[in-house]
Amino acid sequence: MHNGTITTNRRARYEYFIEDTLEVGIELKGAEVKSLREHKASIAESYAAIEDGQVWLHGMHIAPYQPAADQDLDPYRRRRLLLHEAQIKRLDRSVRQKGYTLIPLKLYFNERGYAKVELGVCRGKRQYDKREAIKEREFQRRAERAVSEHRSRQRDR
Repeated sequence: MHNGTITTNRRARYEYFIEDTLEVGIELKGAEVKSLREHKASIAESYAAIEDGQVWLHGMHIAPYQPAADQDLDPYRRRRLLLHEAQIKRLDRSVRQKGYTLIPLKLYFNERGYAKVELGVCRGKRQYDKREAIKEREFQRRAERAVSEHRSRQRDR
């Protein structure tokens, strides 16, 4: 995980199969960057869409930065994602397939201090896929618990 992680979309891994990921830049206003540095953002309900050859992030919330309250920015405004034309075309081909969508998985600052979004090309899970994932997770937990109990018994001897 990136050390500059601001927020992650934990629901995305439960709701979707993540086929591919891509690191993209995001166009922000000055006060929004300050809010992100204070970790006041959410990508839980957000998604990306390709409109007129540009990729836009919808539904991301960035809380207003109090010292810049005069800047009256909409916390839910759509924000442009910064990609090369070839990347946009590749994403467009992926999303045109039935059931695929673009979901932001993580929002973070990279090593150079730039705000980045980890964008996932995702396919929605059906209800039985979700149940299967829960069963798998429970099985893993039980197996790990059994192994740790076995090791502790070995040490106690």
